[in-house]
Amino acid sequence: MAAIASQIRPGAYYDSVVLMQLQRALLTLPGVLDAGAVMATPVNLDLLDASGLRAETGAGADDLLIVVKAEQREAAEAAINQIDALLVRRRVAGETEFLPKSLEAAAHQLPEADWVLISVPGRFAAGVARDALRLGKNVFLYSNNVSLEDEATLKREALGRGLIVMGPDCGTAIVGGIGFGFANRTRRGPIGLVAASGTGLQAVASAIHRLGGGISQALGTGGRDLHAGVGAAAARQALDLLRRDPETSVIVLISKPPEGEVAGRVAAAARRTGKPVVLNLIGLPGSGRSLGNLHFAGDLEEAAEIAVRLANSPRVPADASSSKGSARYLRGLFSGGTLAYEAVLGLQIVLHPLHTNVPLQASQRLEDPLHSTGHTILDLGADQFTVGRLHPMIDNDLRLRRLRQEANDAGTAVILLDVVLGEGAHPDPAAELAPAIAEALHRGDLEILVCVIGTDLDPQGLEGQIEKFRACGARVFTGLRETLDQVVRLLPPDAEPWPAPVPLESFRAPAAINVGLESFYESLLAQGAAAVQVDWRPPAGGDERLMAILAKMKGTSEPRQAS
Repeated sequence: MAAIASQIRPGAYYDSVVLMQLQRALLTLPGVLDAGAVMATPVNLDLLDASGLRAETGAGADDLLIVVKAEQREAAEAAINQIDALLVRRRVAGETEFLPKSLEAAAHQLPEADWVLISVPGRFAAGVARDALRLGKNVFLYSNNVSLEDEATLKREALGRGLIVMGPDCGTAIVGGIGFGFANRTRRGPIGLVAASGTGLQAVASAIHRLGGGISQALGTGGRDLHAGVGAAAARQALDLLRRDPETSVIVLISKPPEGEVAGRVAAAARRTGKPVVLNLIGLPGSGRSLGNLHFAGDLEEAAEIAVRLANSPRVPADASSSKGSARYLRGLFSGGTLAYEAVLGLQIVLHPLHTNVPLQASQRLEDPLHSTGHTILDLGADQFTVGRLHPMIDNDLRLRRLRQEANDAGTAVILLDVVLGEGAHPDPAAELAPAIAEALHRGDLEILVCVIGTDLDPQGLEGQIEKFRACGARVFTGLRETLDQVVRLLPPDAEPWPAPVPLESFRAPAAINVGLESFYESLLAQGAAAVQVDWRPPAGGDERLMAILAKMKGTSEPRQAS
């Protein structure tokens, strides 16, 4: 009958790779059927139980638990007695020289290091990251189980120091051609990636390579960066860096489902880069749409395909904004309700604040439909406008009045009208609307776009209507997608300033200090990067009370910068 033996090592810390190797080594011993070497968290205990390795031990979450299942008790106990021999620390990549035991010592050993890679257990990771920032180092934070509050605090501190924190739970990045974490090896090229998704970054980078393209930088942010509590801090820094990087001509932005307002904030930053940006934000409508310099992909493969196509195409300068002074808002005056909904759906990620009487989100509701505020899209065929009057597809009076009202607002930069032709509609809408458009355009700093919906068989005469609108100075389109693209090209991006710039030099030929998984250190060396491994152990032996005292002492001391 099989027997189980176990051993607890209170407060012990070993590299996860070492524990994996220990588990595999135990399985090679005579009579051993199965083995586990884990920190005794509730989840790990449940997993051991599900594998038939549960031992009644009383171990806590900060304890290392080693369990062996063997054919006989003697074999199980013999395996447990060999643990110390199996745990003899392996030499890393043949290294025989002294390994520093602190970040400070590692920084002295490799003063050119701009980066610290951190993959220690989550409860210690934020403290290591703070130390790295205070030494003037950028952080690649692989560790998970870091609180959202700690993430936000770390990224705020990094912003204030002109540094970046990629993570926590950042699985991959490619910096200056050197892969961090689980990065794939790709050719160099003009496409830069920003990803709040580790495997998403790998999928897009690999597809770009397969399609013949190349990567300038691939910057992970951690999956929660687009959470409202973090506010896309790292994503905005990464977009700014790629905006300034002369080796990057196309940017790809990937994210797990973002929170609405943060998605808008990061899309606005993408607009401000002035470079083509491909967006694959899971949960947001996309695939085939373009709005100004933003190109929306429906999945990861399409994001790679669009990026490679853009990188291989001649660069077309972005249209200059028509906005002058305080003129910066869109006013959309629609006769078609569905077209108004489509405009809200298409523009909501890039225009803020966006208000409408056909809201898709509660925050978009226009309080007073008789007066526009911010960017406004109106369905003038809605019930509140058609009581006692004809529908605006038949009667232009209401739209003519509203057109003059919006043109007289100094904040209006672009007015958008739809004109729907066909049976039963106004017999010659351009005859009434074109003179009012010409009058409004006398303002000089205003653009008016007209989207004409109809066919060459309609009684109004499609080409004649288009010609009348063009003759009065309007920009005319025959599809809403193309119209909305032009709207975004004409309107200025949101005016939020860029964060303090992270120096490009840190992304050229990175040197790094690795704290945690030795396999990451070995990978850096294999790629030709300068690196040093820290022989890290939990501060104060993992004692929470002593750790708090040490953290408080560090917080009251002056931050030391790397030389």
